Amino acid sequence: MGLAIPIETSARHIHMCQEDFEHLFGKGKTLTHRVDLSQPGQYACEERVTIKGPKGTFENVALLGPFRNETQVEISMTDSRKLGIPGIIRQSGDTKGTPGCTLLGPAGEIELDHGVIVAKRHIHMTPVQAVQLNVKDKDEVFVIMESFERSLIFADVVVRVHPDFALAMHVDTDEANAFAGHEHPTGVILKLFGGRTYNLQKWADELQSGINRL
Repeated sequence: MGLAIPIETSARHIHMCQEDFEHLFGKGKTLTHRVDLSQPGQYACEERVTIKGPKGTFENVALLGPFRNETQVEISMTDSRKLGIPGIIRQSGDTKGTPGCTLLGPAGEIELDHGVIVAKRHIHMTPVQAVQLNVKDKDEVFVIMESFERSLIFADVVVRVHPDFALAMHVDTDEANAFAGHEHPTGVILKLFGGRTYNLQKWADELQSGINRL
């Protein structure tokens, strides 16, 4: 079956550049480490901000460190509807043409003209693990996970490979709510069409016309 991949739920959060952080929290202020995350070097911070959209707000939204070159707000599709912001699915860092929002902190507020995304589901892994799983960076794969009476196959899962990564698949809260809760859920890459998504729409069209590639 291959390596068991831990599946982690990524709730709404913000990656922030230093300039925006100081605008919200005060000149010379910096991130305060609270707890390490599963990815090496990444951590949750003590600081919290409010996200405001045309229709609603979310308070006490977590900031993740360290600082990045650009501020990026990650929400779920359900969050986007509550905020009144279009839900645009993107990989982390691909923010061109995405919607913005208002961020409020104790020392001020900022208007982002872009940077709000719904993160595309993805797997972090090392180069050695990529070889073991016969995948490469930016591949898109199927992942099957077992959950009591709610097993799922996730498609369009992006593979992200880097020596500093720890093996983990990240889904948002909407996706996590689709399967029954487990304390430590895992999944494995399903070897359909060589482990790649092939083009799901084409596959569906073929199945409807009687072509079965399995």
